[in-house]
Amino acid sequence: MKRRVVKYLTLSVMLTGLWSCGTVTEQQDSAPKVKPDVSKIPDAVPRDEPRSKYGNPASYEVFGRRYYTLASSENYVERGKASWYGTKFHGRRTSSGEPYDMYAMTAAHKTLPLPSYAEVTNLENGRKVVVKINDRGPFHDDRLIDLSYSAATKLGIIDKGTGHVEVRAINSKNVVASTAAKKDVVANVTPTANAVSTPTTTIGKVALFLQIGAFSTLSRAEQIKQQVQQQIQERVHISSVERAQTPLYRVRIGPLESVEYSDRIANQLMGLGFSDTRLIKE
Repeated sequence: MKRRVVKYLTLSVMLTGLWSCGTVTEQQDSAPKVKPDVSKIPDAVPRDEPRSKYGNPASYEVFGRRYYTLASSENYVERGKASWYGTKFHGRRTSSGEPYDMYAMTAAHKTLPLPSYAEVTNLENGRKVVVKINDRGPFHDDRLIDLSYSAATKLGIIDKGTGHVEVRAINSKNVVASTAAKKDVVANVTPTANAVSTPTTTIGKVALFLQIGAFSTLSRAEQIKQQVQQQIQERVHISSVERAQTPLYRVRIGPLESVEYSDRIANQLMGLGFSDTRLIKE
């Protein structure tokens, strides 16, 4: 389903921090042709990070309106309309300088510091996600937040294009405190005499990933990831593992829908010079 979105993307903004140098364009956007299983994509995990070098001017102007970057995300809560952006901007640089990954749990916001983390709740169905704010926008007057394709899919607003949400800023301390409180509640529950303990069995589908390579340095893995992501629409990500107490950074594509589809991507990558891809089942 195609829709029109307004995104504020400009390299000069990211390099100089002067938002008045930017441009605003209206373009066609859409969801990916191959729909991934977003249930396998984890929410963003809040962590302490320094402010981004880019995208955090004290103020900036778009469409004649001036926006002021918040000094802190603490205690921020607001309700409004959420929209989303997808293939048109996939792989392009965000306002923070990070490449936009429509399969990651990220979002754009006009005033929250970059990066920030937020819990977004769809007020129509109660679904919740946690996203990393790493971009600026949306610049429609009635929009509060622009979600990545995956985040919007999890919240159930893809088909409608927009949804009424609550955005609540969170951080690593909020999450730790919330998790501890939940554990205390579970620990203090006393089962009744009639309670029946029923074991749960998870029958998970096998997830398919195409591994491009494993690298000893994160910088090299990031370089390969960005190079590949510019050529394909599927999500490219990095996962780390230790081998003999030495970290390896694996660059992978997926999850993918089938072995046949992974073969087509492998052939495409071969044309780009990546001939040692491996199909991984997890």
